[in-house]
Amino acid sequence: MSLPINLTNRQQQVLWATVRHYIATAEPVGSEALVKEYNLSVSSATIRNAMGVLEKSGLLYQPHISAGRVPSDSGYRIYVDKLIKPSTEATSQIEQLLAGRLNWDEWSFEALLRGAAQILATLSGYITLITMPLTRTTELRHLQLVQIDPERIMLIVVTDTYETRSVLMELPKLEDDAEIDAEKVDRELQILSNFLNEQLKGRSPADIATLDWSELGREFERYSHSLTSLLADLTRRFSQSSAVPTQILISGVSEVLRQPEFSELHHIKTIMHLLEEEQHQLMPLIFDQPDLDGSGRRVTVRIGSENPLEPMRTCTLISSTYNRGSAAVGSVGVLGPTRMVYEDTIALVEATADYLSDALG
Repeated sequence: MSLPINLTNRQQQVLWATVRHYIATAEPVGSEALVKEYNLSVSSATIRNAMGVLEKSGLLYQPHISAGRVPSDSGYRIYVDKLIKPSTEATSQIEQLLAGRLNWDEWSFEALLRGAAQILATLSGYITLITMPLTRTTELRHLQLVQIDPERIMLIVVTDTYETRSVLMELPKLEDDAEIDAEKVDRELQILSNFLNEQLKGRSPADIATLDWSELGREFERYSHSLTSLLADLTRRFSQSSAVPTQILISGVSEVLRQPEFSELHHIKTIMHLLEEEQHQLMPLIFDQPDLDGSGRRVTVRIGSENPLEPMRTCTLISSTYNRGSAAVGSVGVLGPTRMVYEDTIALVEATADYLSDALG
């Protein structure tokens, strides 16, 4: 995600400090508090000016006229994407607890999942959602690239259950603006189709991420970027359509009740109804996979209004899949208020997913 405006270093520092202070206190933040608690080396007037810019750009807002500012969903998004890194301390802490308290050799995998859910809920302070693993995963049977017209090609994918997906893409332009030779394109598409089948037949859609385009040579470079995006989109679609684990293991409801955002009985009731009665709506969200965009992100973070389900629009859902081999078969998620300790929670979710992948391996 790109910054909505060109924030200066000072404005980024003020946004970071405002989010950190609000996460810690649950109280609107004023410039005086930032001067006292953070070494920003500027006057409160300079901080007020920066906060005003952040408010105008939609990253902060005032809940009341006389109050300080609090982060908006967009402010949290910039904070998560640009201003923090997962906590190495949180990673070490949960790795030690998972290794020390759970027993791979003597426990069933369901017992491991339940134990991991409890540990994750206790450390994060939020609701933990861990899915039971899929009993089977989709395998790719055939892939074919076909030229539709001089400007478009179609990718057709067939699975082992004969489910078919097809998507159109623009034919990549030639660097020298030469006229496209339809027969040459057909030959190139057949070579690409053969390559895709050789690499992916009998494998999971998740394995699309492991394709090494360099094996094809430089003459096919113009296809690789567009096809990578296209295949990533298909991977997400297959994951969502095949992701029907029989159960979500839930832990940590008592933990999250300590958060002021869940003090209203009506709010927690709507969340519990979703968790207990509407799991089929929750499943595509918790089993979503991050974009295969080269950023290295291993978690999906849905903040507030980014969640499509109404009860979750004051919440953040952080999730990551756990794997059997290279295939995603289950998911680890944490649901809490948008005022969440993101550095810790992202690290905790990643480490738990890694632990379960190792346990399955």
